[in-house]
Amino acid sequence: MEEVWLPDLLGGRFRQRTLSLGSDAEGEIVATLVRLLPSWPASWTGRLRDVDVLYVHGWSDYFFQTSLAQWWADRGARFYALDLRKYGRSLRPGQTPGYVSSLSAYDADIAAALSAMGRDERPGRRLVLLGHSTGGLTLSLWAARHPGLASALVLNSPWLEFQTGARGREALSPLVAARARWDPLGMHPVVDLGFYTRAQREVGTLPEAPDGWRPERGFPTTPGWLKAVLDGHETVADGIEVGCPALVMLSQRSSSPLVWRPDMLETDSVLVVDDIAKAATRLGSLVTIARIDGALHDVFLSRAQPRDEAYRVLGEWMFSPALR
Repeated sequence: MEEVWLPDLLGGRFRQRTLSLGSDAEGEIVATLVRLLPSWPASWTGRLRDVDVLYVHGWSDYFFQTSLAQWWADRGARFYALDLRKYGRSLRPGQTPGYVSSLSAYDADIAAALSAMGRDERPGRRLVLLGHSTGGLTLSLWAARHPGLASALVLNSPWLEFQTGARGREALSPLVAARARWDPLGMHPVVDLGFYTRAQREVGTLPEAPDGWRPERGFPTTPGWLKAVLDGHETVADGIEVGCPALVMLSQRSSSPLVWRPDMLETDSVLVVDDIAKAATRLGSLVTIARIDGALHDVFLSRAQPRDEAYRVLGEWMFSPALR
């Protein structure tokens, strides 16, 4: 497959490139890299002009956050977002959406993305990893396996711990592992009631997605995939070293996902943020945790006030002396 930059569905200056990753029992595997380059002239000296950003989305998701990309590009950074294999732009007919049996499978997706970003051709540029939810877990583990490659890790409500907490995870993991051995692609009951999607729509930050890319109640989960996630949580719980400064942004509060409540418009209704904050302390030696009052699970898709606060925190952190 020829790998070239083509116009993206987001329009404007967004471009996409298909990255071939071989095949598996479900057919061809690809990842898709989306980019937004700064529009300033080459002589402009933006404060982040030496930065390449690589964004990775969460579960049942794809990249569509144009304002987030523009924030980085306006400051001189080259912004890239990766739709991982079997998600969004990379999902092919007949594939199990989002399925991997190990989060380390994404090493190939990330390696292909870094190559397409021209990282080998531009030594000296800083790499900032930006991950949301499951993407935050994936990038944290990747950074720990590839020390020295990232200059900074920015995590937007990363899924670092299971919703039952450590004790619940430890009790559940052997059961999930046993089923994953004999029925890895079996389907679990759907537990997402669609309230997080509803919250984003009521706040007005969720655009319409192409069919099948972002179901209202999420993708069906499977034992093989859940084992991969729980293994990742266990690795974080044991302690890792991402090898660079990390910023973890979270909502101030969580809300139960079982019954619709108005406070879902200003809380994380997906993760238990206190547990995530605790797990974040095991990412490395220099971790900053920022709690954003009124934020949703995706802090950059919250109402205007918490969203502006998230960008303020991000800007102050990116321009801090520790990252120069």
